Amino acid sequence: MKPILELVTKLGPARIAAMAAVTLTLVGFFAFVILRVSRPDMGVLFSDLSMQDSSAVVRELDARGIAYETKGDSGQTVMAPRADLAKLRMDLAGKGLPSQGGVGYEIFDKGDAFSSTSFVQNVNHLRAMEGELARSIRAIGRVQAARVHLVIPERRLFERDREAPSAAIVVKLMGDLDPGQVRAIRHLAASAVEGLKPERVSIVDERGRLLADGARGAEAEGAGLMEERQGGIERRLRAQIEEIVAGIVGQGRARVQVAAEMDLNRVESRSESFDPESRVVRSTQTRSENSQSGGGEGQVTVGNELPGAGQGQGQQAQKDQSQKNEETTNYEISRVTRVETLEGGRLKRLSVAVVVDGLYVPGADGKATYQPRPPAEIERIAALVRTAVGFDKARGDQVEVVNLRFAEVPAVGDLAEPSLLQSLMSPSKEEVMRMVELAVLSLLTLIVLMAVVRPLLRRVLESETPMAAIMGPAGALALAGGGEAAAGEGGSEPARTSSTNRFLESAKINGQIQAETVERVVDMVRASPTETVEVLRNWIHDT
Repeated sequence: MKPILELVTKLGPARIAAMAAVTLTLVGFFAFVILRVSRPDMGVLFSDLSMQDSSAVVRELDARGIAYETKGDSGQTVMAPRADLAKLRMDLAGKGLPSQGGVGYEIFDKGDAFSSTSFVQNVNHLRAMEGELARSIRAIGRVQAARVHLVIPERRLFERDREAPSAAIVVKLMGDLDPGQVRAIRHLAASAVEGLKPERVSIVDERGRLLADGARGAEAEGAGLMEERQGGIERRLRAQIEEIVAGIVGQGRARVQVAAEMDLNRVESRSESFDPESRVVRSTQTRSENSQSGGGEGQVTVGNELPGAGQGQGQQAQKDQSQKNEETTNYEISRVTRVETLEGGRLKRLSVAVVVDGLYVPGADGKATYQPRPPAEIERIAALVRTAVGFDKARGDQVEVVNLRFAEVPAVGDLAEPSLLQSLMSPSKEEVMRMVELAVLSLLTLIVLMAVVRPLLRRVLESETPMAAIMGPAGALALAGGGEAAAGEGGSEPARTSSTNRFLESAKINGQIQAETVERVVDMVRASPTETVEVLRNWIHDT
């Protein structure tokens, strides 16, 4: 221990502290590098998990001995080695993970159906239907999670007393759903449940917004369809106008607003007209009747009993005969019956407002200078807009195109396409993390260089070589002799004389060494003239 204590005493506290700091820095640096190199590249295995799914996934990864990381307050995001993501997802999907907090028809795979009551079976069937519907709704792109609540009344003895089923759906969205997607969710639920109508389905998002009202019935559905149609017409016309105007004034240099006024009234009209000039024989009926009466012989009448009545009896018998013809013709007058139904949602009036920016030309000072557009160009743009929207003056349509200066003024550099440097100035998240990692490694490398390498180099450069090692044994003896002579002559000489004598002695010794070196070279040349000439020739050839 004595040599160690002497070494510690010789170094001192300052040097020991510096050595300890350098050692800790080196250990930390190499430990960071080893951990960073040996740690696998992590990727997102699952995100936006519930507490139950997150705990189930973590337990499965622990059982497999796979390294993982969790992010979020409750571990909603689970990260695993990027090389094993596909295999882990397939294996966990085979075990029903993540289940997203719901259960499907696999609930009937567990348990004994013979030992369960009909009430339990009905509840399980309802849970399975809700879980399957939630899974189907989550398949929509912007839906992250969904919960479905079905209300299916019990069957009654009489069909007229049966209540209609209803459903309530709560969705967690990533963005917003358009009316078409909301209607699709309602029809999806209605098609999967017997007796459920789309207007009986209510949809609410995670922020408490009512996306579909199932209490208002078919009237709300019709109003929603009309609003969706109006919005669709406005979006389509606005996109057409922006596409045309942007090709003229530039992208982002025009603002377009379209207001479509719809006629929501449903009109049904009936008309019936007759044409008296157009007659058609519908039916013809002809009737002929002939009658003939016989003589009056043998009849007992007052006339026969009068005197002279028997003379004209024969003539009267020949005069009782008649004939009758009757013809009936029925005509049909032409009749036209017209029934016309105009459904609601017709375009009643259209209003279009277009604002275009002016021209920006780089000025002499390098700044963009605003210039209004010519009126002829504005008129041509207005003509194109009227043609694109199907302008109808009789309908009362209105189209206005105005040239105004926008509040945001583009810089001169923005008038051109972005350069490579500008694209590099907007890196992605992974690139930023990589740059931070490289910065940390560079900082640690700089610390090692400044704390370890630099002191060692300074000590090597500042170390003085002993004079005896430089001048050889002869020089050391001469310096020793000169020093003893100077000390024997008297120590009262000034320090300047002593230093001058030392300098002269040193110069004399150096001269002697150089002379001896030259003599050795001359001897070598004399001893080997041929080799010397060859060496000189090679030197001349190389130069």
